[in-house]
Amino acid sequence: MPRSPAAMLFRIPRRMALGLLLGLLLAGCSGPRSADGRRELQLWTLQLAPKFNDYMAAVLADWEDRHPGTEVQWTDLPWGSVERKLLAAVFARTAPDVVNLNPPFAANLASKRGLLDLEPMLPEGTAERYLPGIWEAGAQGDDQIAIPWYLTARISLVNSDLLERAGLEGPPRSWEEVPAYARAVRRATGRYGLFVTVVPDDSAELLESMVQMGVTLLDEDLRAGFETEAGRRAFAFWTDLYREGLLPREVVSQGQRRAIELYQSGELALLASGAEFLRTIQTNAPGVAAATRPHPPITGADGAANVAVMTLAVPRQSAMPEQAVSLALFLTNASNQARFAELARVLPSSVQALEEVEAALSREVPATPAETLIRDARLESARTLRRGRVLVPATPGIKRLQAIVYTELQRAMLGQISSDEAVAEAARQWNRYARARWPEGPDAAQP
Repeated sequence: MPRSPAAMLFRIPRRMALGLLLGLLLAGCSGPRSADGRRELQLWTLQLAPKFNDYMAAVLADWEDRHPGTEVQWTDLPWGSVERKLLAAVFARTAPDVVNLNPPFAANLASKRGLLDLEPMLPEGTAERYLPGIWEAGAQGDDQIAIPWYLTARISLVNSDLLERAGLEGPPRSWEEVPAYARAVRRATGRYGLFVTVVPDDSAELLESMVQMGVTLLDEDLRAGFETEAGRRAFAFWTDLYREGLLPREVVSQGQRRAIELYQSGELALLASGAEFLRTIQTNAPGVAAATRPHPPITGADGAANVAVMTLAVPRQSAMPEQAVSLALFLTNASNQARFAELARVLPSSVQALEEVEAALSREVPATPAETLIRDARLESARTLRRGRVLVPATPGIKRLQAIVYTELQRAMLGQISSDEAVAEAARQWNRYARARWPEGPDAAQP
């Protein structure tokens, strides 16, 4: 059977396919789509159906009532397929008007002017409605390319029994306190204090920790900014922890899933995770769950905590940009965010909605110790947002940077090179990649 143009697109190299996507995004589309005389606004989200069908139906119906003659067509996609589906839709000139993206993919599109700058269409004072550190996650240079929607924040879930055996009153609050904490846990219990993976395509937690330690990952020209004294200290920090036997050996070969397994088996004293994961621990390891207490996340000197953000963006191909921005703002207003946060057990990016969520959690009277633990963890997560931001910049190629840094750090941990050599080699590799992708800097790469 002959292959369709879209199927052929998926067989070309990923980078070339993205280039084609961005070129098509710039071309715009032929005009408004319609069905039975009503204009259709296409909205794509990620993994909300079927659990949140009723919520989405009610919110979209409310927006439609306020915008007679316009109907929202909602499409929900699995997380792993959004890039592929978006490529196919743009190729067929059927790209959505509003799309739910994470910051890295949004940044890739925006770097080639594939997303609208929303700033000219935003009402005055829009930015003040959202948490400042989170609003900035939707910016790319001088453009506001996305509106923040819902959030998750890691906190420290701590096995209080292991801390008591180690003679510790609490877990570390800063990375500076981690080595002494890890030694105390290891010496007194034979267990490990923490697990942070160095697997290149897994969690960005270690890269985030470097930012918290004062490392600048990339400079303004997207060249390596970490070949500095702060960068060398950060590489040495993780290298020394591993060589001293204070990190599980598997951090170089297994991802965050292994941290979960170790925590649930009682082999790990601290797990950096979201509050809702406590329900899984309560099911899989009730004894460990009973000993678990929520604490603030480990941070750097400035106290900044990492937050994962989901955003709403408007492709340039949209024929209805004003309506698209209106819908994005409606989905993310305080009232709708507060309702969604309660249903989905996520956190809102709206200042007012966060205040409502915190107040509701404070008033809550759980019926069981297990539910009390969940409530306390959710409240800790909400408080974390006050100092939260996206620590790793949503820069095109950021996953490539993570792979390079982690690979060289693995070599240092395993004793193949020194930590200083790892810094220099990681910088060399990234700069070679950056010079090829942005020969004259990131601005010159934009059409």
